[in-house]
Amino acid sequence: MQHSAVPELAQAHAQTRPIHWLATATAVAGVIALSSVAQPDAATAAPPGERAPRPAPAAAPPSTEGVAFPLDCGPVEAVVERTVTGDLDGDDRPETVAVVHCDAAMSTPPDGVYVLTQGAGAAEPRLVATLVDPKDRTTVRDLAIRDGAVRATLLGYSASDVPTCCPDVTEHPAWQWKDGSFLRGESAGARSV
Repeated sequence: MQHSAVPELAQAHAQTRPIHWLATATAVAGVIALSSVAQPDAATAAPPGERAPRPAPAAAPPSTEGVAFPLDCGPVEAVVERTVTGDLDGDDRPETVAVVHCDAAMSTPPDGVYVLTQGAGAAEPRLVATLVDPKDRTTVRDLAIRDGAVRATLLGYSASDVPTCCPDVTEHPAWQWKDGSFLRGESAGARSV
């Protein structure tokens, strides 16, 4: 620890008084008040004096309502467990990624992960990719879109005789749209058994 050459000065600055807190609070309040009043002009690409065109409204992500997912659920219905949305192919239109499984009364039904898109002016969403097939016997624990990639945590089984209650394999895949299809890679964290 370095000792001050002027101990009285160090001691005076080490003890705060209510006036110090009042002065600090007043200064912070002043900065906040000024920042809310003094805003910069909106950035535009138009020359000075001309109005920039208004941006087009953001496209709504495709809905899963009424989509026939490729699941064989027999007498029960398919259930959309969760969805995430984001622009996966760089066309400024969001895609929807859905986790879907059969509505089983018992056990843990395997999940399917599907990508839906909807072109401008299209009446219905279109299923464009199956990222996880329910035949793989996996369950999706986490699902997100980050940095233009679909990322998930999948729980699976190392052998067919492992009970469905107790998955013993964890994977962290990531799917990236490249050259007209989704390519699967591993996220950080890779695979564990």
